[in-house]
Amino acid sequence: MIENSKMAIVGAGAVGTSLAYAALIRESAREVALYDINSAKVAAEVLDLAHGTQFTGASRVTGGDDLDVVSGANVVVITAGARQHPGQSRLEMAGVNVEILRGLMPKLVERAPDAIFVLVTNPVDVLAVAAQQFSGLPPARVFGSGTVLDSSRLRWILSERVGVAISNVHALIVGEHGDSEFPLWSQARIGPISLADWMLSRSAAGASASAGSVPFTEAEFESIADDVKNAAYRVIEGKGATNYAIGLSGARIVEAILRDEGAVLPVSSVLTDYRGVSRVALSVPSVVDAGGIARVIDVPFSAKEQALFEHSAATLRASLDTLGLA
Repeated sequence: MIENSKMAIVGAGAVGTSLAYAALIRESAREVALYDINSAKVAAEVLDLAHGTQFTGASRVTGGDDLDVVSGANVVVITAGARQHPGQSRLEMAGVNVEILRGLMPKLVERAPDAIFVLVTNPVDVLAVAAQQFSGLPPARVFGSGTVLDSSRLRWILSERVGVAISNVHALIVGEHGDSEFPLWSQARIGPISLADWMLSRSAAGASASAGSVPFTEAEFESIADDVKNAAYRVIEGKGATNYAIGLSGARIVEAILRDEGAVLPVSSVLTDYRGVSRVALSVPSVVDAGGIARVIDVPFSAKEQALFEHSAATLRASLDTLGLA
């Protein structure tokens, strides 16, 4: 574990402040530092968070509009960028946010040269590539939050569907954090049982309980995958932004780093010959510890999953080509 750990958050918008709030409540770091160019906003957010620290353990809150607030951070989480609007895809925001990173990353590395940098801003896979290039750091130290949140959404839907605790659902979304993402159904489990072998009661499927049990159907798998893929769009349409769940998932990634956990999380890093894919950032199961990504795990894919993964890589590569980042 890192003693007297410091977590810096760049961006005091809905996501950045939710991340700070989650980190304080979960005691993710000894110090949480919040930076934003909006002086009045960041000062107010820091004050509001600090007023509650009596109830959050020993954590300390600092921040301001001077980038020096990130100095000495062990982890820097970047949430700043253009806001996603209803109906707008994550990839449509790429150009503006890449330019923000171009000027920002060298300054952050100068102030926190030993930090692990985690991108949350969308499109996170594109920005993970950009941040790694602009920082000059290895991919293990600059990566995106990826599909950690998407995988949580998948597990929640499955837990509701089968009636077990979400902690007993083991399933991942891989690929792009976006429209080409997909569940890794071949590796999904409920406890020790593969999802393909899990039997649903017919009462849960809409028939009488006396009619016996049935497996998941392909149509159900497709419906669940679609629900996960479109979850963020539904939240944005209703309330304007997604913030609470991404704040919690971001705090979880930070904890894996600061506590040197070796946790397996589907974060998004620049890949080198991963199942034939290189030079794009996609989410795959990775071991996260105090050094960042210690290992990218080679997971078996079905033939269909391999094709979907290659499609996801092609989607990201096209965006990178357009932005001159390939």
